Amino acid sequence: MSVYAIGDVQGCYQPLQELLAQIGFDPARDRLWFTGDLVNRGPQSLEVLRYVMRLGDRAVCVLGNHDLHLLAVAAGAAERRKNDTLDEVLRAADRDELLSWLRTRPLMHYDEHLGYALIHAGLLPSWNLAEAQGLAQEMESTLQDIDAADFFRHMYGTLPDHWNKELRGMERLRVIVNAFTRLRFCSLEGRMDLHAKGAPGSQLPDLLPWFQVPGRRSCEHRIIFGHWSALGLWHGDGVIGLDSGCIWGRSLSAVRIDGLHPEFFSVACSPVKTCHAG
Repeated sequence: MSVYAIGDVQGCYQPLQELLAQIGFDPARDRLWFTGDLVNRGPQSLEVLRYVMRLGDRAVCVLGNHDLHLLAVAAGAAERRKNDTLDEVLRAADRDELLSWLRTRPLMHYDEHLGYALIHAGLLPSWNLAEAQGLAQEMESTLQDIDAADFFRHMYGTLPDHWNKELRGMERLRVIVNAFTRLRFCSLEGRMDLHAKGAPGSQLPDLLPWFQVPGRRSCEHRIIFGHWSALGLWHGDGVIGLDSGCIWGRSLSAVRIDGLHPEFFSVACSPVKTCHAG
């Protein structure tokens, strides 16, 4: 069995199929990990959702910020944005099945045998892996609750910008979801800057990529993430970044993680003219 992690697809169904052909994906024996953001900005979010859902337990997908945005819009808790490409999903006959499946995806996946954790964006430096897993499960329980729409109405925002275990209610949940699905840069003290989207080196001098903060408590574990198209493919600092900018006309990337060393693959993509980074 081979296990491949794949970066942000964002509705780019055709490049996904080309990438799967390149790696020789066999659903009878192989497994796929997706870094989240299956949907939005690309042209075929519906096809991507249907394909990954139908893979069943042959695929693991963590939730990204665009996936959560789809769920919020579907729940009537958020407005469509100018460059959203979610209408086909929202109008689909199997919409309820797809959204129910998406809402039950995890924020974090960890495979002890392979020694890799999968997230969409980042982990705050004060969290060790066990704490992160517990906080992810806390957020997942909220998303799967019948009243999840109430959370979606309070999900958007950048404050609080740091973790405090005494946080409660929506503020606590917002910090958790922002770290897992939006984090790129933070300060040495773990304060998130959710506005900076450029490559490392473009940020303010008091900020670092989340995975380069000294003393990061999750550094003993290998972490795979997406979300950061300006970062591109990244292999170092104990992490693998897989968002190589498919919707920007760069590439869609995968990494095989079941061998002694990670093995990378990619296919070229055509740009989606209406997209913005995120």
